[in-house]
Amino acid sequence: MGILNVTPDSFYDGGLYFSLENIERQAEKIIQDGADFIDVGGYSSRPGAKNISEKEEMQRVKKAINVIKKSFPDVLISVDTFRSKVAEAALDEGACMINDISGGTLDNNMYDLVANRQVPYILMHMKGTPQTMIKQNTYDNLLLDLFSYFNHKIEKLKKMGVKDIIIDPGFGFAKNIRQNFLLLKNLAYFKALDRPMLIGISRKSMIYKSLGVEPEQALNGTTVLNTFAIQNKASILRVHDVKEAVECVKLYNLYNS
Repeated sequence: MGILNVTPDSFYDGGLYFSLENIERQAEKIIQDGADFIDVGGYSSRPGAKNISEKEEMQRVKKAINVIKKSFPDVLISVDTFRSKVAEAALDEGACMINDISGGTLDNNMYDLVANRQVPYILMHMKGTPQTMIKQNTYDNLLLDLFSYFNHKIEKLKKMGVKDIIIDPGFGFAKNIRQNFLLLKNLAYFKALDRPMLIGISRKSMIYKSLGVEPEQALNGTTVLNTFAIQNKASILRVHDVKEAVECVKLYNLYNS
């Protein structure tokens, strides 16, 4: 899954893909590099990011999806939002999947939308909001707490008729660096939920802070941790650098063939 952030303040690529030309160019690169999905986001969810209005987020997302669909009508687009109205508008524009960082906790209407439209839903774990999550990384037992969170929400979604549910442990979302590595090491723990697992660790602080570099120098570290993620039963890698992730998957598959 290739990331396309239409935001001015995302932690790595903020402001790079704001114009129509840059959106189209980056979408083309993501597709040519071998991505299966493009994940379009109009709201920066980095720790402490500025909160923007629903209207502004919707305008950004609709603009990007419209541009992508005009040039690449067959591409699969996921919308990265926790707001049901933004998600609905994105689906109307041609998106086919919802990637919700809040797992439905920040908008009570999200599950109804997913059930009514019968689209795949990425259920992520986060506590609080992007503005408050950095202070909410206390757990009784990290793995058990996340397992319980997913199990409860999956059952609720299943009762509403939602069939395609993908889980995302939410690296960096209400988790410190030590907790992120504990989570990565134990990803296979969540296979008992019997759901595909998406992993988003691309260029995140668990990599660049651990290595003492900036996000721009965190590609090699991202590839290393993506390899561990695949080894530990990840199904989808959400990345900024698609070519390198595709190579990672290809070599891992050859190694295990």
